[in-house]
Amino acid sequence: MAHLTSDSDALLKRVRRIAGQVGAVERALVAGDDCATTLHLVAAVRGAVNGLMDEIVEAHVREHVARPDLPDAERAAGAEQLIAAIRRYSK
Repeated sequence: MAHLTSDSDALLKRVRRIAGQVGAVERALVAGDDCATTLHLVAAVRGAVNGLMDEIVEAHVREHVARPDLPDAERAAGAEQLIAAIRRYSK
């Protein structure tokens, strides 16, 4: 996905932030924090991962499905890739 390299710094910052959030969940579990606090941390991780997924899906759609100059075969392949990723993600 070469088109992601133009925005890779922002995406990497998101991933690093998510890693920090996952670390906070781990620390909460090790420390025996109450379940409400831990649930809140897990919800934050889920929201962050969903945001990352949204950005990458949007980039994929724009580059591999909606770009006007794409041949039909490439557009169909891009759509199939997206469908497969969404199916895996939604399980």
